[in-house]
Amino acid sequence: MAQTGVQLDWEIISCSICLDPLKDPVTIPCGHSYCKSCIKGFWDENEKKVHSCPQCRQTFTPRPVLVKNTTLANLVEKLEKIRLQAAPADHCYAGPEDVACDFCTGRKLKALKSCLVCLVSFCEKHLQPHLDVASLQKHKLVEPSKKLQENICSRHDEVMKMFCRTDQQCICYLCSVDQHKGHDTVSAAAERTERQTELELSRLNIQQKIQDREKDLQELQQEVEAMSGSADKAVEDSEKIFNKPIRLMEKRRSDVKQQVRSQQDAEVSRVKELQEELEQEITELKRRDAELKELSHTQDHNQFLHSYKSLSPLREATHSSSISIRPLRYFDHVTAAVSALRDKLQDVLRDKWTNILLPQPEPETRDQFLKYSCEITLDPNTAHTKVLLSEGNKKATAVRQPQSYSSHPDRFTVLFQVLSTQSLTGRCYWEVEWSGAGVYVAVAYKDISRAGSLNQYRFGLNDKSWALDCYTKSYYFWYNSVQTPVSGPRSSRVGVYLDHGAGILSFYSVSNTMTLLHRVQTTFTQPLHAGLLVYGAAAEFCKLK
Repeated sequence: MAQTGVQLDWEIISCSICLDPLKDPVTIPCGHSYCKSCIKGFWDENEKKVHSCPQCRQTFTPRPVLVKNTTLANLVEKLEKIRLQAAPADHCYAGPEDVACDFCTGRKLKALKSCLVCLVSFCEKHLQPHLDVASLQKHKLVEPSKKLQENICSRHDEVMKMFCRTDQQCICYLCSVDQHKGHDTVSAAAERTERQTELELSRLNIQQKIQDREKDLQELQQEVEAMSGSADKAVEDSEKIFNKPIRLMEKRRSDVKQQVRSQQDAEVSRVKELQEELEQEITELKRRDAELKELSHTQDHNQFLHSYKSLSPLREATHSSSISIRPLRYFDHVTAAVSALRDKLQDVLRDKWTNILLPQPEPETRDQFLKYSCEITLDPNTAHTKVLLSEGNKKATAVRQPQSYSSHPDRFTVLFQVLSTQSLTGRCYWEVEWSGAGVYVAVAYKDISRAGSLNQYRFGLNDKSWALDCYTKSYYFWYNSVQTPVSGPRSSRVGVYLDHGAGILSFYSVSNTMTLLHRVQTTFTQPLHAGLLVYGAAAEFCKLK
């Protein structure tokens, strides 16, 4: 934790010119602090002799006197000691990926700093002279780097402290008066400051894009959550709705079973009683048959006659008339009734519920849209008197001369509007070709007002109509007085797709391809009519193949 704190403090007290911790820090009048050598060099290399702050661009006249900020110097020294104490001993030696101290012998320690003047790297011990010796304190120390030799001019073997803007490369001073003579050259520090500003602007732009994408991602996540919540609720509601008829079916099934078994028990009991009576009667008849058989073998005639006369009469059977044999299909009527009920339920679930639970996908190509194309004509009884209908009532044109339409309660009396003759339900697609100043391509309920206040009858200013406002240079979507800017390619032809049952209304820019301009998801409570509002324009419902 201490190491992290030190790292953060180092970032706070770093020089914005060299990006290293402040060395011999000075504070200029605007309040920003720099290394004394960095700000001095920045001002010395300014050809216009304008003394400004590299960060806030505030200018100073005359050139400010640079005075050491002892508070910052003490803080830098204190943080350096804390950082060195916090560094783990095991990590002091240089590994393959580390920058090694150039002065160490044997096992080399990690470099703490690299000097852009000496072009060597130093560990803590060998860096100390650069911190104590006045002449060495002017050297520019940076974070350890393995690329120090890249700062040496291969032509003159000098440190490259200049930048040629003409050739966009780092150069040394000798290069600036040699092959780069006459070029636009500045100090590397000045170029770095300017590029640093560009870098910060690029970062701000990237950060803004990140925020925008994160917002888009969050909206998509919210959409997923909303979709999941809606699906869960639909499943839960469907379970509840289905459970009621299921429970009713279970009860009816139990009732049928109970009634069948009850009737079965009653019939079986009745038959068993008859069986017992018949068995008793058979026993009695067999006993009498045995008596008669024995009597038939009596040889004494008088005895035979006496015994025969004394025989008691047979008991008359009381059940013979009530015994009836029924058909074998005792409960077939129950099976037939239940089967008929099953067939009706299957018809409902198979034919009507399939479309409710599994709606067909929305078309994607123009050929798919054309499958739902419908022929639309305009109703003369709704047309404003300055709307000329032609081409078989498929075209509406705004004119100055009133037309001789008869009076009708369905006629728009203020704006140049007209509705279609056909009412639209199900899935429909049509296209409108327009020209002139602009048109409203709309759909509306039949009962939209024909007069009154503007928001009662103009397409898009009420909850009875939806309209795409097509100007020469822009699109706007209107509903219930809310205007929504719509982006998309300009086209003189607009396609309209309606799925009334699903509550979908989509507008497309139609050219060689179809581009979605705006899509509405709502609930339509009445049949719709196609509508046009023409102002200094003409619009025609296209004939589609």
